[in-house]
Amino acid sequence: MHKSLKWKIVSLLALVVLCGMALVPSVYKATPDWWLKYLAPGGLRLGLDLQGGMHLVLKVDLEKALENSLDLAVSDLKEGLAEKGITAVRTESGDKRKVLLTLPNTDALGTVQAMVKDDFPNLDIEVRSEEGNFPRILLNLKQKEIDYINNNAVAQSLEIIRNRIDQFGVAEPVILRQGLDEIVVQLPGVKDADRALSLIGQTAQLEFKLLAEDAAVDPARLISEAQSGGQWQTGESRKKLNLALQNRLPAGTEIYFEKMVDKKTGQESRIPLLIKTPILMTGDMVKNAQVRVGGTFNEPYVGLDLTGRGGRIFGQVTEKNVGKRFAIILDEVVRSAPVIREKILGGSAQISGNFTYEEANDLSIVLRVGALPAPVSIIQNLTVGASLGQDSIDRGLLSGLVGTALVIVFMVFYYHQSGVIANFGLMLNILFLFAGLAIFGATLTMPGIAGIILSIGMAVDSNILIFERMREELALGKTLKSGVEAGYEKAFWTIVDSQVTTLITSIALFLFGTGPIKGFAVTLSLGVLFNLFSTLFGTRLVYDVLFTKRRVRPIKFAQFIGATNFDYMGVKKYAFCLSAALSILGLVAFVQIARGKANMGVDFAGGTLLQYHAEKPFSLDEVRKVLAAGNLADVELQQVVNEDRLIVKLKKAEEVVSGLDEVITKDLNDKLPEQKFSLESRSEIGASVSDALRSKAVMAIVISMIG
Repeated sequence: MHKSLKWKIVSLLALVVLCGMALVPSVYKATPDWWLKYLAPGGLRLGLDLQGGMHLVLKVDLEKALENSLDLAVSDLKEGLAEKGITAVRTESGDKRKVLLTLPNTDALGTVQAMVKDDFPNLDIEVRSEEGNFPRILLNLKQKEIDYINNNAVAQSLEIIRNRIDQFGVAEPVILRQGLDEIVVQLPGVKDADRALSLIGQTAQLEFKLLAEDAAVDPARLISEAQSGGQWQTGESRKKLNLALQNRLPAGTEIYFEKMVDKKTGQESRIPLLIKTPILMTGDMVKNAQVRVGGTFNEPYVGLDLTGRGGRIFGQVTEKNVGKRFAIILDEVVRSAPVIREKILGGSAQISGNFTYEEANDLSIVLRVGALPAPVSIIQNLTVGASLGQDSIDRGLLSGLVGTALVIVFMVFYYHQSGVIANFGLMLNILFLFAGLAIFGATLTMPGIAGIILSIGMAVDSNILIFERMREELALGKTLKSGVEAGYEKAFWTIVDSQVTTLITSIALFLFGTGPIKGFAVTLSLGVLFNLFSTLFGTRLVYDVLFTKRRVRPIKFAQFIGATNFDYMGVKKYAFCLSAALSILGLVAFVQIARGKANMGVDFAGGTLLQYHAEKPFSLDEVRKVLAAGNLADVELQQVVNEDRLIVKLKKAEEVVSGLDEVITKDLNDKLPEQKFSLESRSEIGASVSDALRSKAVMAIVISMIG
């Protein structure tokens, strides 16, 4: 045996062993940590449709969004008035949607009205001027602005949460709008649930302000007096505290709290700081945020790269305020307040504050993605089973195994010994593919399994091309070895061309697609690459070994159809006409889909979500059979783990479902009377595939067709 052949065998065996080691964590959960770290971080990961996960319902605080927008506008107005020498004092109006400002004299009214008209077109102003009293103005958002915030706050929050989850590393989540102000988030296989909840719910409003160190005020003493007078208590909002103390604080200042953590005990404390109200910089000026390690104790911190405008402003602020403390405030909490030592150029800053590495990483994610327009609260946290149901998964896996087995049997029957060699290459391809998914941390979903099955078909097709070339070469009278070599050589470029064009398509789907499209693209890309290796190297190596050992039998392939003599060029006109007709039909279908006139599923069109509770356990298989008997086979079902709850998604609007839910409830209780299903909630849901994701999917399809 040649030395080069031995090296090929050793290399192939080493690859097989490495792939086996990478797949161990997927089948053996007690795998040592060092094994996971260096070979496969978590083994194969399953998507929501195969393993289930967290089911969260988030409520967007639209009232707070309106309040924040009004507060920001009023703060800007007060700063503008202060620049003109007019001091406006804010007092409680009794309505969170309105702000009451007291002015020093009636002469200021004209200035305020002109400023609101020119610079704050989103505000309505009402003047209250009484004889003998200071003039007051009542400000509130215009109805047009309120409608805009209500319509866009939830959609904006949804996209920001989607981006945060993507960067957190949860592959292929389900995120959709429910009702007017709720968002449903389903996360597959999340291990650190508390960390995920914190990442999703954090508002992440970042501000940079200067401390008012020159003011002769003791914030701690003022807070103590406010507590003694019953004006504010620990745990109440910072806004209430500043309203209570506004007449005792220097103009243009407010109290914040700095979060401090004792390094030895881990105990948290809050230090009151007096900070100037003007916002010098915001999170909008942050271009990028990354976790870094440094400082005296080599602690993790968040390094900020600022935008061009942010870098210029940061340089100007630090130049004018050398020796002063600069507070970095996140969600109204001071995370750090360093002293400005010198003018800082280069557009970089950092946030330090006794972070763990995970906390610093999560903070960098939310700063990169951006702040939520309004706070969100988690109103439901459930653990749901696989969205396909175990019964559907079992049937899908069974059909895949049966299909693969039939292919293996056919190859052996039709190509005999060569068929066995092709099946060896097929097994290599599948082994490498699953190992690749485990090593790269990809998520396996049903679309991904479809990509695997497609790659299996392409692997078989490649071997058939080689074998049929062998048949032709042997029919010309070549020797057995020459026929095998000629088969591989003459089929080589045909195989490469077909695989590369498919690879171009799958790369386009991966780059521009999202969610299930990307999962399909990953498995198909890996399948194509490993198919080239296993077919052109693996099976060829087997032939080389057999020839060296003189174990190759005479090649005899079965043949169902004999030689044909069909005039393909004679029917080219009919073929062109048929091809043109199908192309036009495809374009018409594409236009209909783009117009939203096609029969779209819940993922694209939205629909209604029904939640049922059963008094006794049930299986999705029996529920699916009941609904199928009632012509409702196209609904999506999910089971809440250990809670006997059923989630039903319908691709119909809530007003259409208002009678359909009664039909579903009746069918369930008639066919499954022991479970006693009762409808807990019904709400309209939006598409889990947003407009942005839909546009990316269409772009991926177009680019893949061009490729």
